[in-house]
Amino acid sequence: MTLAKAVVTGSIYRTPEKRFTQNNIPVSSFVINIGDREEMLLRVIAKRTALDEVVSSLGKDDRVLVEGRLQITTVKNENGAERRIFEIDANTIEPMSATTGTGNSGSSSNEEIVKFPKEEEFTDELIGEDEIPF
Repeated sequence: MTLAKAVVTGSIYRTPEKRFTQNNIPVSSFVINIGDREEMLLRVIAKRTALDEVVSSLGKDDRVLVEGRLQITTVKNENGAERRIFEIDANTIEPMSATTGTGNSGSSSNEEIVKFPKEEEFTDELIGEDEIPF
């Protein structure tokens, strides 16, 4: 059952693994921990060939941003109890660190860190007309 589009961040909990369909299409999967204080695990499935290179460069404990469709799968244990598995069918996977776990160190990131002002630093003044870009 598909719930909705989701964007999550987390660290890779289980190393990515790749398998192939009967039509030789790569399907990669890995588990990320999206919880801050407690473990909250989410399975990520990447069926798109374009994501194959990104997933192959990831390793355990790397931080990633994943965008895709959130799904729930129900499976039965050996004792017959049903268990829900939450997974995301990924459209986009982006590493959040400059280096990855597979030896790509030395790559530099030109990303700029944007700091937002605290709530008390906002003012009630209107923007001047000369500051409007159109």
